[in-house]
Amino acid sequence: MTLHGKTAVVTGAARGLGRAEAQELARLGAGVVVNDLDEAVEDTAAQIRAAGGAATAHRGDIADLAQAEHLVALAVDTHGSLDILVNNAGILRDRMVFSMSEEEWDTVLRVHLRGHFAMTRFAAAHWRRRAKETGGPVYGRIVNTSSEAFLAGSPGQPNYAAAKGGIVGLTTSTAGALGKYGVTANALCPRARTRMTQEVFQGLAAPEDGPDPLAPEHVSPLVGYLASPAAERITGQLFVVHGGMVALMERPRVAAKFDTAGDFFSVPELDGVLTPYFAQRAPREGFAADEVLGLKKD
Repeated sequence: MTLHGKTAVVTGAARGLGRAEAQELARLGAGVVVNDLDEAVEDTAAQIRAAGGAATAHRGDIADLAQAEHLVALAVDTHGSLDILVNNAGILRDRMVFSMSEEEWDTVLRVHLRGHFAMTRFAAAHWRRRAKETGGPVYGRIVNTSSEAFLAGSPGQPNYAAAKGGIVGLTTSTAGALGKYGVTANALCPRARTRMTQEVFQGLAAPEDGPDPLAPEHVSPLVGYLASPAAERITGQLFVVHGGMVALMERPRVAAKFDTAGDFFSVPELDGVLTPYFAQRAPREGFAADEVLGLKKD
């Protein structure tokens, strides 16, 4: 489980999930480059160093491709390698779809989806280049951050849900593209109490006694595990994690198949096969997996 000799980049590491994830990777022995636009990222690096770890702070916009490229180069130049990429940076601009502004849509998609792409693009190029130089697989781990908002179709978060769904697609595509180089890519749907989610969980106060089921520290061990050598066979997966529980999501499967009696479907024929089928299904039973919101530790 050791990560000694490995280097990790964690984005959005000034506070909350990103800070907890960076601290966990450092505890396992990795040198960490922590990124955020917030100056508090310097505190994260300082805390890791105070605990005996190696950490470098980087302030920059990871959705800017030039800065993403610089961040990858900083990890290699400072610590000698890049082995682990944890894409965590994100923001919220919640609003119903009929009220959402162009800026609210574009900003969230830019930070989450473009940010994940930008970092993945340069990390992937680095690992591909190294694999060609060495003539064999390299050590590479990508842990992306999706959300239950995508799985359940959160009504008040169309921008966030769309971005997080796109991140799952990016993850599975990346897993397929980089597998031959020895690189894995997985995604998490974490549930945690952070500054970004304080309004989401404002009705769920932390317990006075015992651990908080929404503490970021419930999520960071899974990041540490997926970054480790032990997880070399795990790639292209989506996990839900919170409150002492990890759930592996199953890939979409075909629920039903309908064939035309002729060469092409007509609208009346579709009416004849689809209308009766959906009449027997619950009104809200669709692609969204609302039941994931009820998952908890037994």
